[in-house]
Amino acid sequence: MKFTDIQQGFMDYIRDPSQPLPNGIEPRRMVIYRELFFNNVNGFVSSAFPVLKSLYDEQAWLTLVQQFFAEHNCHTPIFVEIAGEFLAFLQQYEMKDSDPKFLLELAHYEWLELVVATKQLSDQQQILEADLLLSKPLQLSVCAKVAQYQYDVQHISVDYQPIEPPSQPQFFCVYRDVEEEVSFLQLNPLTAQVLALIEQRTQLQTSIGFDEIIHELIGFYPHMHPDTMINGCVQMLKQMVEKGIVVTTR
Repeated sequence: MKFTDIQQGFMDYIRDPSQPLPNGIEPRRMVIYRELFFNNVNGFVSSAFPVLKSLYDEQAWLTLVQQFFAEHNCHTPIFVEIAGEFLAFLQQYEMKDSDPKFLLELAHYEWLELVVATKQLSDQQQILEADLLLSKPLQLSVCAKVAQYQYDVQHISVDYQPIEPPSQPQFFCVYRDVEEEVSFLQLNPLTAQVLALIEQRTQLQTSIGFDEIIHELIGFYPHMHPDTMINGCVQMLKQMVEKGIVVTTR
């Protein structure tokens, strides 16, 4: 038997113990190897998605993680990125009746928390003085993410598991504040739209100015008086600057 075949058999069994035991390897040792790998992955997934895990009984959660472990081809060996791989698995996962309807949205919400907590600061960005936001190029901090969900994921717990989403979509910004703590900010639609405009430019490695933001918003809200829009945006963006969500370029 080729060595590559032995390796493949070894990996197949570790991922799924229902597969044949590799030839020439003691069963007890294979069980130890298998438990070591699985427990590491399960431990990280469980710590990355604590609220989601709390909604399952122990065996149901282990079954879900085992399916991920057996079926999903991870593209990274870095454990901090396993949460992203688990989210990718859930995006292709065929949900069961026993799974919560908000499974994917809650998982994405918890994944964002991890992304924001571990993101390195960009040397291309710097803190913005609030008084200069009208004249400086604006970006969304690399430690901030804007998201929209159907469900009010910020309230989900063992005691609150909605069957149907609220009538209005939910907008959030997940960000790391100046004290390096991860925080969650629920947004109104206008604030979410402004931050999304800034985020789009940031992802393109460019920036946007305040005047351009107002120009875009006038197209979206033609019936709103420009002065009302300008004053509202100035106050809102000052709050975003103070929280470190909106920054400028170096």
